[in-house]
Amino acid sequence: MTKILLTLHVLAAIVAVGPVTVAASMFPPAARRVPAADAAVAVGTVRLLHRICRVYAGIGVSVPVFGLATALAMDVLGSGWLIASIALTAAAAGILVAFVLPRQEELLDQLNAEKSVERSATVQLAMFTGIFNLLWTTVTVLMIVRPGSTTGA
Repeated sequence: MTKILLTLHVLAAIVAVGPVTVAASMFPPAARRVPAADAAVAVGTVRLLHRICRVYAGIGVSVPVFGLATALAMDVLGSGWLIASIALTAAAAGILVAFVLPRQEELLDQLNAEKSVERSATVQLAMFTGIFNLLWTTVTVLMIVRPGSTTGA
């Protein structure tokens, strides 16, 4: 049962978190390229990247659910690495919801209105996206390494 839950947790992380991290990372440079490229196609690309981020952010809720179920099955709910992972997951979700998605929407609104996008806005978005990705990478490492684990994994 534990192996099944662990497998589901890893699959949920790959399927849910992978696309949002990649699409969020691609968004700022794609938004910067809009004036230089064919505007209709470029704005469509930026719109698609934002939609991927929004949809997979919702699907990403399954990752902590499977993670908690796995931790319960493994009887490690009180472990420091798990508590740290939960806190980092909450921080990553907060950054995505409070900083990344709203800034993407602002830039997309500017592009839809055929206004130029300031480089500083895309740089700031890239910074928040990088922090989000770094937090998720840290959580992934903690879930794989599990410091102090007695399971031998």
